[in-house]
Amino acid sequence: MKYLYIVALYLISMTSNAQCAMCRAVLETEEGGVKAESVNDGIVYLMAFPYILVGLIGFVIYRIRKAKV
Repeated sequence: MKYLYIVALYLISMTSNAQCAMCRAVLETEEGGVKAESVNDGIVYLMAFPYILVGLIGFVIYRIRKAKV
């Protein structure tokens, strides 16, 4: 079991450098870096919505359970 945890931690800590072909083409042709910042902002924007939705659902469930007690 100990070895399973070690392997899991090793696999989790691996880094990846994945990027779609369109994003890569746009970022390689840009010299000023403005588009790169915009792409990074878009990624953060897309990443935030699942966390916000899960938080809202959790809050609604909490309020419903608290109202029943």
